Amino acid sequence: MKRYLAIVVALLFVFAISSVAISQEKPAATKEAPKPAAPAKPAEPAKPAEPAKPAVKPEEKKAEKPKVKQITGEVAAVDAAAKTITVKGKKADVTMTADPKLLEGVKVGDKVVAKYAVQDGKNVAKSIKPAPKPKPEAKPAKPAEPAKPAEPAKPAPKPEAKPAEPAKKP
Repeated sequence: MKRYLAIVVALLFVFAISSVAISQEKPAATKEAPKPAAPAKPAEPAKPAEPAKPAVKPEEKKAEKPKVKQITGEVAAVDAAAKTITVKGKKADVTMTADPKLLEGVKVGDKVVAKYAVQDGKNVAKSIKPAPKPKPEAKPAKPAEPAKPAEPAKPAPKPEAKPAEPAKKP
C-alpha cells in the first residue's frame, strides 16, 4: 500500500512540474511573415519639471496622527486655572491638559477613564468619563436545607407460586 501511495505522489509531483514547464514555453512562431512596424512618431518637446514637494519627515507623520492612550484611575488633582488634571492609574500618574468642558463635574477622588494623546511632548486629554462601576458581587445564597433521609425501599411482593405439575408419562 505504501509503495502505491509513493508512486501516486511521485506521478503527481512530475505532473505538477511538467505543467509549469509547459505553461512557461513561448508559442511557436507562425509561418506568416511578421508585420512591419508602424513608422516612428517625431519626439515631443519635454514638459517643464514640476516643483518638488517637500518630503514628509517621519517626525511630522507622528505629529499628524498621535496614538491615543487610555488610563483608568482616581483623579489626584484638578487645576481649572491651568486646565490640567492628574489621574493616578495602576502603573503611573498621568498629568494632562484638558478643555474646561472636559473638566466640568470632575472632582478629586472620582474614578475616571481618560483618553489622551501625546502632542508636542504634552499629554492632551481627548475624553474624560466616569469609570464604569464594578458589578456588585452576588450575595451568597442561603445554604440549602439538608435533604430528608430517604425511606428504605420496600421489598416487592412475591407472586404466589403454584406447585409444579408432575410430568406425564406417555
